[in-house]
Amino acid sequence: MEKSAIKEEEIIRKGDIKEDSDISDVNSKGSQKHEKLKASLLPYWRVRPPTTYSVTFESFGKMMELVNNGYYESLPFTVDGFNWTLKIYPNGNSDTTRGLVYCYVRIDNSSITDPPLDVYAEIKFFAYNYGISEYYTYQEVEPVKFDSVEQEWGKWIGLYTSSFSKATIDPYKFITDGDKCVFGIDVFVAQRNKSEVFSYDENISNPVFTWNLTNFSTLTLDSYTSDPFSSGDRNWVLKVYPNGDGVGTDNSLSLYLLSESNEKNYVRATLRVLNQIGSDNVEKPVEGWPNAAENGWGYQEFIPLADLQDATKGFVVDDVLEVEVEIMAISKQTPIN
Repeated sequence: MEKSAIKEEEIIRKGDIKEDSDISDVNSKGSQKHEKLKASLLPYWRVRPPTTYSVTFESFGKMMELVNNGYYESLPFTVDGFNWTLKIYPNGNSDTTRGLVYCYVRIDNSSITDPPLDVYAEIKFFAYNYGISEYYTYQEVEPVKFDSVEQEWGKWIGLYTSSFSKATIDPYKFITDGDKCVFGIDVFVAQRNKSEVFSYDENISNPVFTWNLTNFSTLTLDSYTSDPFSSGDRNWVLKVYPNGDGVGTDNSLSLYLLSESNEKNYVRATLRVLNQIGSDNVEKPVEGWPNAAENGWGYQEFIPLADLQDATKGFVVDDVLEVEVEIMAISKQTPIN
């Protein structure tokens, strides 16, 4: 940017346009001059005005006189809940930078101190060129960080104070014949990155949960759900259909493991109906993502009702049925804010 702006100054100083005859050439060779200016300042031009905020000076010269080598600061404007101001240094920001136009943006301290925040924003500065009828823009490549310590940021935008002089000839004019000019800014606040970590945990805490269904022979509802239990840092429930579900209706007990919060985990586990008089438990493995029917893991035909009704089988004792799950591994999607 710096080299490009120096080129612009060189074009003016070398007298490309300085005689009356040359001025008349602007009309006949205007497009050539426009292209020359664009090339000298790099192709950072656009027709559309600033999206965020703009400041129109009815007299650039009077503003310069009033700020007295200082800066003009705009009224506050709000972007994404943060308050900002645009600061314009028309004649440099120090004794060593006189003759250069600087623009700064400042975030209001109260916007970021309670609670303390780091705000990243993409900044683009604008100055309207009346010769070309387009906006010259300066944009930083990387988002700028603002916090309670660094509340403002700015740069030389590649233009000279002389670019805003009435003596400047079209198409290099950033002011009107009446000394009017326009500056602007776009502030795009980068949203905080939200992400997740996917992991597969095979070291499960509290892997086994047993649930006793009492008065099993008198259960009348279609399904029953256990109290929630924690395993592998996730909450789960067991769900039983005493008279079956789907293809198991009226012939089998249906048994499922469900995520209490409906998480879409990959699960490896074993479901069991416990034998209370021997070791012949009925157990079946489940592994995979939750099925669509129950949004869980299980079987419509887990154990025949005939086996439950046969007292010699030992699955229902004193009218109590015991079901169990052992979770061996689960995937986890942990949000990171």
